Amino acid sequence: MKRYWLLRLVIAFGFAQAAVSMARPAVSYRALSLGADERAIGVIAGAYALLPLLAAVPLGRRTDRGRCAPLLPTGVVLIAGGCALSGTADSLAWMAAWSGVMGLGHLCFVIGAQSLVARRSAPAEQDRDFGHFTIGASLGQLVGPVAAGLLVGDAPGRGGTLALVVSAAVAAVALTSLWRVEQRDAGPRHARVERDAVPVHRILRTRGVPAGIFVSLAVLSATDILTAYLPVVGEQRSIPPATVGLLLSVRAAATIACRLVMTPMLRLLGRTALLTVTCLLAGVLCAGIALPVPVWALAAMLAVLGFCLGAGQPLSMTTVVRAAPQEARSTALALRLTGNRLGQVAAPASAGLVAGVAGTAAPFVMLGALLLAAAGLGARAGRGTGGTLGPEAAAPGGGAGTPTGAAGGTRAARCGTRPRR
Repeated sequence: MKRYWLLRLVIAFGFAQAAVSMARPAVSYRALSLGADERAIGVIAGAYALLPLLAAVPLGRRTDRGRCAPLLPTGVVLIAGGCALSGTADSLAWMAAWSGVMGLGHLCFVIGAQSLVARRSAPAEQDRDFGHFTIGASLGQLVGPVAAGLLVGDAPGRGGTLALVVSAAVAAVALTSLWRVEQRDAGPRHARVERDAVPVHRILRTRGVPAGIFVSLAVLSATDILTAYLPVVGEQRSIPPATVGLLLSVRAAATIACRLVMTPMLRLLGRTALLTVTCLLAGVLCAGIALPVPVWALAAMLAVLGFCLGAGQPLSMTTVVRAAPQEARSTALALRLTGNRLGQVAAPASAGLVAGVAGTAAPFVMLGALLLAAAGLGARAGRGTGGTLGPEAAAPGGGAGTPTGAAGGTRAARCGTRPRR
């Protein structure tokens, strides 16, 4: 009974993410019908992250001092509004603006939901609960692109409008699953005792936080550019929109499979090895998408790529939550999301410039390099944190005598301090 809150949160996240995953390729197709080129697609994709880039830390501060749940319906309303208004926009500038509103709504929902998971999960359950939480995102990413491809069909302009209106309705369904996900007295106790906010620079200097932010940035940038640019690749290689939607859903299905088996993988490999290996393989496969391979080979590559990308997000959440002071966990998660949105601004814009100069395949090579850098940083962070990212962190309760052990980790979470090193 007590875990129904997580199930309802996963369901709501699934609908919200499905709406966004349906809307984003539909925005690309509709922009193409309005005369957008590769550079314009990159700018519109980057606009999705611009408002969130500015709003993440203030929203995190607010959540650290109060309840998480109010951000959830606010985010759903903004997502639905951004989707619907993108479908009625008659210029590329307005499409970029409403994409920004959609991105702000997604940020509100994710900050509230991630903070809720961190607050209601015991330290030994965080890997599992964050993994289950991100399954909602993967389910949305599985259904959304297929629905977008079917709705767009052979008429990118009219079909794109239809897909965006339908995505707004899908987002609204998420509201039905948000009742009582947080009790009214569930605000953090430390908010009534300590009012001084933990400085951002202190959070960013905490071991494990920078690595978690960069890995998350790289993985999300890969997912984002795949979603935005695979339709462009499909147009150039004469792949129908419905097939492009299926390819994106293959990637999302593989991500779900990864998260379903994450606990045994963590026990077998440990967090450092799992992060490093999956980022390394994902980097190679992203670069491989630039090759003119047949559709069946592209589907196989996207399946393995999706499995590799599935590990980065939940593990980076747990890494950031465990490293940050208890009274600043929402702010730390917001900083992680700020890194994500910075990547969502810079990566598509850079991809647009690179694609305009070197062709559509070039952004995937750029993504490969970014993921290889994330693999190196993840391995280095694992060695530098004295086992914080090691195999013992994956075991329930952690290992005794380690920074994430049952006694040390619980006491650190209870007192709002970091373990001594």
